[in-house]
Amino acid sequence: MTAQSQALSTAADYIKAPLLYKGKVRELYDLGEHYLIVVTDRISAFDYVLDPAVPQKGNVLNRLSAFWFEQTADIQTNHVVHTDVEKLGGIVTAPELLKDRIMVTKKAERIDIECVVRGYITGGGWRQYQQTSAINGIELPEGMRKNERFPQPIFTPAAKNDVGHDEDIPFERMQEMVGAELAEELKDRSIKLYEFAHEYCAKHGIILADCKFEFGLIDGKVILIDEIFTPDSSRFWAESNYAYDIEIDSMDKEPVRTYLLGSDWDRDSKPAPLPESVVNETTNRYLDIYSRLTGRSLV
Repeated sequence: MTAQSQALSTAADYIKAPLLYKGKVRELYDLGEHYLIVVTDRISAFDYVLDPAVPQKGNVLNRLSAFWFEQTADIQTNHVVHTDVEKLGGIVTAPELLKDRIMVTKKAERIDIECVVRGYITGGGWRQYQQTSAINGIELPEGMRKNERFPQPIFTPAAKNDVGHDEDIPFERMQEMVGAELAEELKDRSIKLYEFAHEYCAKHGIILADCKFEFGLIDGKVILIDEIFTPDSSRFWAESNYAYDIEIDSMDKEPVRTYLLGSDWDRDSKPAPLPESVVNETTNRYLDIYSRLTGRSLV
């Protein structure tokens, strides 16, 4: 088994720097002037971090974010300093294991809003629409069909909660939280990014249905942080699978969700370890979306 194909549940044993934050997937280390983000292979579903970790998942998420940060740099300044493990020297004790999953970033003050852009009415947006004819307070035409494309993308922010679910909020609430001027700027920047990536994906036979961004501030200027246009932060559909009124199989950890929903899991406790077949299928999903979007291979 190569270093790249080993599943990594944590990088803490391989990093000689303080661990500041451990999320469901990412770990944040303090390098002094900068942060070091390491993307593990942990996988979560229905608010549980599952076992085992999924080989290559972290590599895909990190390299795909790096790809998109580079593609969108002219549209939006981002937090990337570099992704070269060799530049970290002795801070990383297993460079071959971590080489595709590290990102050194600028330190920004996080804006506690998840900036969600929806190009199609699906998922949680569809459920809101069925109940209220609106999404996040945005009134929509009657008679829309599940998975239908909006005439223009809509911006549906959420207030970030470090514990539990993020909370969908109307744009007016976002304006109250961060100020009207910054709220408008984040909305405009988010929609521009979505439109760029939607067009790019379309050329590769993929529909970008919706996505989310996080932004921060450095010296009062907006900077794009976290991850962008990955299977964990975006909903990708194969163009060949697109149809109205159905549940479209998304190009991400769908095999995990499908397995859990079809199992005897009680939904009130951490699920049993995933079968090897589900783990392998999920790895293949992540590698496939990476190669289709970038034209590159990680293996």
